[in-house]
Amino acid sequence: MTASRTRLLAAAAAGLCLLTACSASATDDVISGPAPRPVSVILDWTPNTNHSGLYLAQSRGYFADAGIDLTIVEPGDTSGLQLLAAGKVDFAFSVAEGLVPAREQGAEVVSVATVIQHNTSSLISLTESGVTRPRDLAGHSYGSYGSELEEALIRTLVECDGGDPDAVELTPLSSDDFRIGLTEHQFDTAWVFDAWDTIRLGQIDGLDVSTIPFMDHTDCIPDWYTPLVATSQEHLDDDPELVRDFLAALTHGYEDAIAEPQAAADAIHEAAPEIDEALLALSAQWLGPRYTEDPQHWGVQEAKVWDDFVGFLQDHDLADAAFDTGAAWTNDYLPVD
Repeated sequence: MTASRTRLLAAAAAGLCLLTACSASATDDVISGPAPRPVSVILDWTPNTNHSGLYLAQSRGYFADAGIDLTIVEPGDTSGLQLLAAGKVDFAFSVAEGLVPAREQGAEVVSVATVIQHNTSSLISLTESGVTRPRDLAGHSYGSYGSELEEALIRTLVECDGGDPDAVELTPLSSDDFRIGLTEHQFDTAWVFDAWDTIRLGQIDGLDVSTIPFMDHTDCIPDWYTPLVATSQEHLDDDPELVRDFLAALTHGYEDAIAEPQAAADAIHEAAPEIDEALLALSAQWLGPRYTEDPQHWGVQEAKVWDDFVGFLQDHDLADAAFDTGAAWTNDYLPVD
């Protein structure tokens, strides 16, 4: 190496040092900025298209952009609302029929968004059984999870349609594989979610099935939010900005899921490759326009829906007459246009 070459390299190194020194304060500012906030959210079931906005927001970096280091937790033996109330997780996917009794038992959990604007539940049966409306359940068997709410809903539907609720046989479910239960005649009908099991049984498994959508009978039973997203009252009181940031990222994810159903299906499949891709794609397409009737305002809940649902519970002695419905939910932390 020549002397001139050595001097040139030394000069370049000195210049680089000067540049580094000049930019050190800016670099330090970046390094010393706020660290991502660890946040956990627990699902209400195994990953499915009800959670598509969550997985899409995670895969597209919306939570990271909001300064959130998100961990998605699948449920175990302890309910998500119990873990939320105990401070073990920060957010939980749940259902209104779980949140009401949890609050009555002292859990300070609050619904901050609905995932789907209306209930997508149905009663499913093989078409050959001839069950086409609620009163047809009389003389047939219903595969029951054994909940009091479930029995109240079935009895109300049948009676409201002019049937005899006492003539419905409640058969305990031995498995949540409805294909086996229906084809082996363990029961004639069961409660399912159209976005998942109705599609799976009809379009994936190829069964000839019929459904009685709950939303076709809201003159008899209420609509309600299932699923929803809940957090703790402690978070709302002590860290409202975290709740707003989480919901802003989540809302962005569901807006994308509405506009790009296949991208939503792909995001879930990447996280849970064991799920049938065809089912995910069909389900995501079906749910896309049903998350909300107003794509600019995903997650918004209505007082009437909550009041009617809690009123139904109270009428059937499934909720205390003094239950504070207004304290169980809020829209205040959703993004504002």
